[in-house]
Amino acid sequence: MHKALYYQPSEDKKARCLLCPHQCRIAPGKIGICRQRKNVDGILYSLNYGKVVSLNLDPMEKKPLYHFYPGERILSIGTNGCNLGCLFCQNWSISQEDSPSVAFGAAEGEPRPDNGREPRPRGREEIAPEEIIKLTGRYRTRFLAYTYNEPLIWYEYILETAKLAKSAGLINVLVTNGYINREPLMELLPYISAMNIDLKSIKEDFYHRLCKAELQPVLETAKLSRQEGVFIEITNLIIPNENDTIEECEEMAKWVEHNLGKDTPLHFSAYFPAYKLTNPPTPVETLIKAYHIARKHLYFVYIGNVGPGGEGTDTFCFQCDNKLIERTGYEVKIVGLTEQGLCTRCATKNNILV
Repeated sequence: MHKALYYQPSEDKKARCLLCPHQCRIAPGKIGICRQRKNVDGILYSLNYGKVVSLNLDPMEKKPLYHFYPGERILSIGTNGCNLGCLFCQNWSISQEDSPSVAFGAAEGEPRPDNGREPRPRGREEIAPEEIIKLTGRYRTRFLAYTYNEPLIWYEYILETAKLAKSAGLINVLVTNGYINREPLMELLPYISAMNIDLKSIKEDFYHRLCKAELQPVLETAKLSRQEGVFIEITNLIIPNENDTIEECEEMAKWVEHNLGKDTPLHFSAYFPAYKLTNPPTPVETLIKAYHIARKHLYFVYIGNVGPGGEGTDTFCFQCDNKLIERTGYEVKIVGLTEQGLCTRCATKNNILV
């Protein structure tokens, strides 16, 4: 175990975790909502520090990041646990089921009586931050992503690794739900170059019912990160009968336009039944409608998780409609950009880092 940052001890030895908006008050011997922070005799510890469950060399587009060094490969690492309780979790085997069930919203952040065990290892390997830096050299990449589960609950490990990575000239990327308090976020942001933030809905009710969380902290993370110069792309998983109305898709596009900028890429992704949600898969027609609605407000809108090709795949210059990037699955061809990221037809800058 590794001593946690951002918590408040008390005389009764209960610890208030200050990492994310849940702010679990954790009794001795118990764990928080994320399942990875434990109170040991009044001191809060991270249970997953250095414990890597998934490690792969991925296409940048898989994050998904379409405007951040397109076509590059990025070393991607993840661990167990999450601080949300999304009923539709696509990575539930590492973020939800592989850890104790927790009574979300419980005052003390205590696990349910029928499942009070600590997280059990599932193919986890202890890898020190220094070894991760060496692995980027072995995989011949200068990009490092914290992803798969929710990386922000891996905070102490990510902070240390990201500092070492930046000092070594590497580029750090977060793929995150954005559910973190302001102070720890501000400490981490100087070491993060890009983020894909999973904005699950623009409705507070959706977050309450399906994620056991709140919307506003996610919106604040997105705005603050953009203000601090982090490159931002947004992903929204469209779930039939939950967040798939044209009105909601337009409201999300408007929010991104007004708070992050018209040139912020927005990815609409298809849902498939997973974990505890059995709603039918997202029809392609729904994604196409969302795409056209969002295009009224944003320059760059994409459709994902529906197979290669089709509308919402390629990138076009917002000024002259010249094709800039052509995509077939994760295969990428830069066809209309200069080395400086300018359109080869009209020389417009399209918010693409190459």
